[in-house]
Amino acid sequence: MYPNDFAGPGTGREQLVSYSRRLLDDGLAVGSAGNMSVRLGSSVIITPSGVPYRDMRPEQICEIGLDGGPISVPATVSSETPMHLAIYQATDAGAVVHTHSPEVIALSAVFDELPAIHYAIHALGGPVRVAPYTRFGSDGLASAAMLALSSRRAAILQNHGAICYGSTLAEAYERALLLEWLAHTYRLARALGEPKILTDAQLAEVAAEARRRRYGSAAAEERRTSQ
Repeated sequence: MYPNDFAGPGTGREQLVSYSRRLLDDGLAVGSAGNMSVRLGSSVIITPSGVPYRDMRPEQICEIGLDGGPISVPATVSSETPMHLAIYQATDAGAVVHTHSPEVIALSAVFDELPAIHYAIHALGGPVRVAPYTRFGSDGLASAAMLALSSRRAAILQNHGAICYGSTLAEAYERALLLEWLAHTYRLARALGEPKILTDAQLAEVAAEARRRRYGSAAAEERRTSQ
């Protein structure tokens, strides 16, 4: 059973609607841009295409199999479904969040990687790679995203946005927020001069200390038990 296997019907759909509206409030998307999904055991629920987040209702959330087959599709399924399914098929992700956040998009148009400007990047697996530009909604984009996600929990999509995953929707969303903050911090640092970047050894030390202190474990457990 995955952390997102809810006892009550519709609960996962309501969470997707709530977090989708947060995309607007937190500046991670505009209109109906971006999308998110949650794994429910052998199926996935995902936000529909072209529905403004302010107007989205739980009954419009689509459900598909991990193979992409329709289960309940009351609206047009998100165009980025191939990218979401590729992540579920290759990882133990419980939720995926795709954003169109401005700091990340700006960085993607200039750099091939978001370096370790702050030790919090270890929560994403390390420096975040930028996947080469590929048309939205394509199998090629799904493949490019998976390459960039290797040993990472977030990737940046050139001239497009970002993709993050986690064991729960809350965790995936927090990683999307963190990624945007890191991109913003990196831009500020470059405006002041040449940033000092943490080394692999320093990041490994951070990861070891986080494991020793069990950072994230208590919060993750709280999320699981509350859902």
